[in-house]
Amino acid sequence: MIRYIKGILSIINDNNIVVETSSGLGFEIQIASGSPFYKYGEGDEIMVFTDLIVREDDMKLYGFHNRESLDLFHLLTSVSGIGPKGAMAILGSMTGDDLKRAIAFGDVKEVSKAQGVGKKTAERIVLELKDKVGAFADFDNTSNVGIKLSDNESLDGLNPRTEAINGLVSLGYSKAEAFDAVSHILEEELSSEEYLRRALKRLF
Repeated sequence: MIRYIKGILSIINDNNIVVETSSGLGFEIQIASGSPFYKYGEGDEIMVFTDLIVREDDMKLYGFHNRESLDLFHLLTSVSGIGPKGAMAILGSMTGDDLKRAIAFGDVKEVSKAQGVGKKTAERIVLELKDKVGAFADFDNTSNVGIKLSDNESLDGLNPRTEAINGLVSLGYSKAEAFDAVSHILEEELSSEEYLRRALKRLF
């Protein structure tokens, strides 16, 4: 098993990169759209966490910028009907933190935004992974958690649970505390205000 590859980024394509190691070998590695590797230039030294997928008529390396993304790839491909291509499409459509939060909160609509992922597939992903992803307590890289809300400000389009987390963070709670408090509210389809009220009761 090839756990990671460290070398020089020699070629950048739309769906893959080629990394040349010190031995002179060039490894073609499949990456997700929007991958951080696209921010690098040819000639830069990089390290890629990898997973080698071997099929009867194919063998591909899939690459990720950190272990967490690789772990999410493994989780997604463990879902029935989700192959490497589908998993990469999902990881390319949202950040790892957004994906974990969507699964933990059962946000099927958010998961189904990924190219090629329909509602039924998204429901299966949430059903099979919710307990596993729910163990994550903090979302350090999320773009939404941590936004400070003014008294009359609302964030249109955000999941009510996410809005409640933002509200708790704006009140001075840590992201981990906010997520933990909201994630323990089992009721679905509550308003953001109600999630916030119940979460505050847990925190007091």
